[in-house]
Amino acid sequence: MGLGRTYGVGLTGLEGRMVEVEADIGQSLPAFILLGLPDASLNESRDRVKSAAKNSGLPLSRRKITVNLMPADVHKRGSGFDLAIVMAALCAAGDVRPTGRTVFLAELGLDGRLRPLHGVLPAVMAAVAAGFPDIAVAAANAAEAALVPSSRVRGFSSLAAVAEAFGADPENLVFPPEDEPASGTAAHDAPEAVPAPDLVDIAGQSEARFALEVAAAGAHHLLMTGPPGAGKTMLAERLPGLLPDLADTAAMEVTAIHSLGWRGRPCSGLVRRPPFESPHHTATAAAVIGGGSGIPRPGAASRAHRGVLFLDEAPEYEPRVLDALRQPLESGTLVLHRAAGTAVYPARFQLVLAANPCPCGLASGKGAECTCSAQQRRRYFSRLSGPLLDRVDLQLAIRRVSLLDFTEAGKAEPTAVVARRVRQARSSQRERLLPLGCETNAEVSGQVLRGPLRPGSRSTAALDRALDRQTLTARGYDRVLRVAWTVADLSGHACPDADDIGQALAFRQQAGAA
Repeated sequence: MGLGRTYGVGLTGLEGRMVEVEADIGQSLPAFILLGLPDASLNESRDRVKSAAKNSGLPLSRRKITVNLMPADVHKRGSGFDLAIVMAALCAAGDVRPTGRTVFLAELGLDGRLRPLHGVLPAVMAAVAAGFPDIAVAAANAAEAALVPSSRVRGFSSLAAVAEAFGADPENLVFPPEDEPASGTAAHDAPEAVPAPDLVDIAGQSEARFALEVAAAGAHHLLMTGPPGAGKTMLAERLPGLLPDLADTAAMEVTAIHSLGWRGRPCSGLVRRPPFESPHHTATAAAVIGGGSGIPRPGAASRAHRGVLFLDEAPEYEPRVLDALRQPLESGTLVLHRAAGTAVYPARFQLVLAANPCPCGLASGKGAECTCSAQQRRRYFSRLSGPLLDRVDLQLAIRRVSLLDFTEAGKAEPTAVVARRVRQARSSQRERLLPLGCETNAEVSGQVLRGPLRPGSRSTAALDRALDRQTLTARGYDRVLRVAWTVADLSGHACPDADDIGQALAFRQQAGAA
């Protein structure tokens, strides 16, 4: 009887911290004591560990077992320490050999099966960064864990298989039946791939299509205002199809976020396509920004990282939910403070807002059918605060679709053609912005736009006048320059000219917000 030691990882948001698990078997009455500030679900691991070990043919010692999770002054949460705890106890009893610096990440079933965990990818990333490349996980998590470079991952279906790999006597081991799913989730076939929506489905709306292309090329935020049925939602749903595939670093960030909340099955590969999130307008701040009991979970804004966050019927959202987006729109991160801890999630998304011109939605054009008063219209649109709209680069008025638009439907450019131009524009941006540490025009700072990348005074004359007349804020001035650079990239210009800046300024002021 001695001391056993294993390792696990505790997650706070996407940040992982190594946890050393010690197990000691004392010469006293039977007991199982768990130290190190465990939460309720981790406290329950004592019973799971006992049953899993017994049903695997490796019953734990009948003496006093003390398990300590270090650092002892940091709260530990979740069932992901089950395997590390039982292996430490078995090591202390001499049933398995010392496990060295292997990290154990799995939940235990009462029959000894290993069940997958949420957040395995960020946990493995933290372990490898801390110098612990050897990882033991549930078989269902093996593919996800192996996505981390330099990791040495082994997937196991049961506790008996893990114990056998670490020197347990195979004659004593009991393996659970293989005909039952070991993943802890119902077995089901992968859903058939649904074809992505194509721009060719959009009838007319040539100006809106160009605005969407500009938004995709420069990663700009977009507001579309227009009557119901004009195609605002259809346009927004086609934006992800214009975006290029994610690079390795961005794909790892997005996959790590999705790892915290996979639905039905763990991640099996890197998420290469930009995500698209469209919460309902009744969503709470916790659903959009992130939150929940204990350590806050990522919300729709973080799940849309490196992709698109679409808020349809934007004025119907609670104002505090909309204004909470102002900080991530500037910084690209969300810092959520709670009594249980602070979680930091990336949230560099493209915001797309869609709004009707008034509560009844008929105030566009002549507005003859609109029954809303001027006060109702102002109150409705004022739910989108000035500081929020000031962060939206493209503000577009969508017109009604005419009969002529329907007759020309199907003649417009498909998504594949527009996406090629977007990729070319992104390539031009990378060549120009790589020395500045940026990837897209939307990320360029105002100091650079007004310094090394400032166009000539003749090109910016109209923009300068708008700033002098106070019809444009200083932030709006910089954002117009960002859009102008994107228009120039799409046009093949080395630097924005007066027409490019005029187009960007028109997009800025079209929806009536300065």
